[in-house]
Amino acid sequence: MVQQLIPPRRDDGSPDQTDEQLLELYAPQDRALVRFNFVASADGAATTGGTSGGLGTDADQRLFALQRRHADVILVGAGTIRAEGYAGKLLDAEAQAWRRDRGLPSHPAIAVVSGSLALDPESDFFTSAPVPVLVFTTGPADPARREAISRVAEVITAGADDVDPRQVLAGLGGRGHRMVHAEGGPTLFASFQRADAVDSLCLTVSPVLAGGEGQRIATGPTSGNQPVRLALLLEEAGALFTEYRRAPAHDSE
Repeated sequence: MVQQLIPPRRDDGSPDQTDEQLLELYAPQDRALVRFNFVASADGAATTGGTSGGLGTDADQRLFALQRRHADVILVGAGTIRAEGYAGKLLDAEAQAWRRDRGLPSHPAIAVVSGSLALDPESDFFTSAPVPVLVFTTGPADPARREAISRVAEVITAGADDVDPRQVLAGLGGRGHRMVHAEGGPTLFASFQRADAVDSLCLTVSPVLAGGEGQRIATGPTSGNQPVRLALLLEEAGALFTEYRRAPAHDSE
């Protein structure tokens, strides 16, 4: 049972949230939105056993799937593709019908950030992709890899030594993809923080202590602290589901 804590909910006699109520809570107020989604343990680990899957709960998976419905594009880093798979359709039939009813394409676009193009063009991710895949890379990326990936995806140069998030967003925006739903990984998240290109962070805090050497949700240098505000807080069986939004400029003055 997912309960809404922030903002306060008007009592309608049922503490549980319906899918439509949750979709309304996560609806972007402006289609131009860059939202990252992560799960972490209560002691700060972003992975356990090498992936994030072991940290999620049923409610986390439900909310994660609902958030995808609003996306123009699902953006992921190459490391996440290699670790998590991402093969096949990322939205079920009900979600695709929901999108069609609202004038959206059945399935969001899919984009990958890979500076080195260390991706397998014969993997299920590419061969079973439900929509054409966009791959953002660097100018010096290996030409042989570029040629191989170009056979199964549109390869776009978006930076020199590193992929530039602002160039990625410009490339997506030029294709009509303004509501960006980013699903990791930590290096990608840090690069977008460094470019001051994060509008929203949906972070699930899982009620487990993972210990070990699990990495954080952001890995790499950033440009300093970016003020955010807690826009949404839900709870279910001890798990917390937060959304932090970019704080208005006057909030940090």
